Amino acid sequence: MNRMILLRVIGISTAIVLALHAGMEFYGDLIRPNFRASDLFSGEIPPDKAKLAGGVLASLSLEGDLLANYAAAMAADVLHRPSAEAGGRASENKAAQAALVAALKVSPIRPALWLTLGTLQVQSGETATPAVKMSYLTGSVPIDVAFARVQTVTSSAAATDEEIKLLAQSDIRSAFANRSRYEPLLIAAYVQATPQGKALLLDTTKVTDPKFNEILRRY
Repeated sequence: MNRMILLRVIGISTAIVLALHAGMEFYGDLIRPNFRASDLFSGEIPPDKAKLAGGVLASLSLEGDLLANYAAAMAADVLHRPSAEAGGRASENKAAQAALVAALKVSPIRPALWLTLGTLQVQSGETATPAVKMSYLTGSVPIDVAFARVQTVTSSAAATDEEIKLLAQSDIRSAFANRSRYEPLLIAAYVQATPQGKALLLDTTKVTDPKFNEILRRY
């Protein structure tokens, strides 16, 4: 008799857990921010703070898209609407990084999300090389993300990593596939680059486009 009761309790508990899980997944689909990490680098308008209502659910969820979109929305808020106070900027950056790390633990094959993490780390003065390298190793990215990666690499210590330097050359060449759009942006990236970043851009363009290489050397 007791065994039958125990089996019923287990069955009911299992059904409740499954129902709660299904409900959370459905609710997650409804409130998931319609904003991905790649949108950060393609000129999309980031969501308002009011659109981040899924934060509580994201903290309880193991659903990769929900976590990734929520983390990207948090990062967009930091990068596009930074706090006026230095302390506020630092805390918002840390919170966004924590959300990104949580999302990547569940769903690591997200190159744009890794780059987002690296971008925030550069902003806060941290080492971004591991995150940037993961953005290369986890898949291909759209051209906008590739160019943003060039900016992150050339403006940080990532430009000193030999493997990243080789991988970044492909991003730079991709930018030249749409030269009319990216030539002025490459010049701006060169002006803001570290000495190692400048050397990377010069070494790559020396082979890819000697004339543009000469233009860079004037800055």
